Amino acid sequence: MTMPQDTPEPTEAAKPTAPEPATAPEPATAPERTTAEEPTAAPEPATTGTAPATSPAPTAAPAPAAAPAPAAIPTGFGAASGYGTARPVADVDPLDDEVAVAALRTTVTGPSLVARVGAELFGTFVVLLAGLGAAMFLTLTGTDVPGVALAFGFGTIGAFLAVSHVSGGHFNPAITLGAALAGRTPWTHVLPYWLAQLVGGALATAVLFVTWSSLPALSGNERTFFSALANGYGDHSPIAASTGGTGFELIAALLIEVVLAAVLVGVYLGATHRTGARHQAAFAVGLTLAFAVLVAYPVTGGGLNPARSTAAAIFAESWAWGQIWVFWVAPLVGAALAALLYRAFATAPAEDDLLDEELELELDEVEVEVHPAR
Repeated sequence: MTMPQDTPEPTEAAKPTAPEPATAPEPATAPERTTAEEPTAAPEPATTGTAPATSPAPTAAPAPAAAPAPAAIPTGFGAASGYGTARPVADVDPLDDEVAVAALRTTVTGPSLVARVGAELFGTFVVLLAGLGAAMFLTLTGTDVPGVALAFGFGTIGAFLAVSHVSGGHFNPAITLGAALAGRTPWTHVLPYWLAQLVGGALATAVLFVTWSSLPALSGNERTFFSALANGYGDHSPIAASTGGTGFELIAALLIEVVLAAVLVGVYLGATHRTGARHQAAFAVGLTLAFAVLVAYPVTGGGLNPARSTAAAIFAESWAWGQIWVFWVAPLVGAALAALLYRAFATAPAEDDLLDEELELELDEVEVEVHPAR
């Protein structure tokens, strides 16, 4: 009977060993191993149980906080999506206030020469179709000289607004020459522009000739009628019809064409300066052409444009070809005078054509601001 009583004694002897796990919090010395990381409060939860004391995972959390600054600084449009990021190079600190760039060269591309030539052809066609068309029907519709002048002006305004952003809106060999002399247009574009303007004018008069020839009353007299559209002086001056056959002579024709062409080209160069607005330039050039035609019409018929004079002479009588040199020389001389005066007194640089195909910009110093991500 004593044996059963002896067996419980080992179990009671085991009871003193039970408190020993209570002394297990001694591993609280684990934080001593991480004293270098005492600023973090992560080790404290280890007192609630023995499991956290065995895993050092919480001690690794502060490590990413000590990572260096990001290598890419989002800047520009779409930076939040990863576009337009600027990555610093070895010798540039992205946190600096100023970054110096030694030099910069860039190329601005514009319309091709083919596009410019096409724009000049179309614009000249519109201008001459409006002006010569109004002059053609002068005797039948009762249109007076101011109406013809306004037709030239309105045609110029419309064509300029339509295609000046492509070619510059010359529509006149005199303006093309003046723009080249002023540094606005490359010299390699002068002859293609002239050719396009002549073709555009010829197409306009061809349309008018075919239209007018369909009138039975003019059958066989088309060239005589078209001679009224041609520019001339002396006996062929428009004022001769009202003065008994005596018109303005060669000197008067040269003078009025040179002066008015110079005014027209000067207005064009000033109105199309890079600081001006395109719609303002259209009205300035168009209204200047209108008043110039109004002044010159009684003297020469209002040439001022070699393409206009050549187009009208195509279907006119032979005398128009004998006097056409005046309406090439005078406008071109006036354009040269205007361009030289423009370069002498204007504040614009010698070459300020924004439509040039290859415009190189050289900058000695560029300031770039770099803002770090926040």
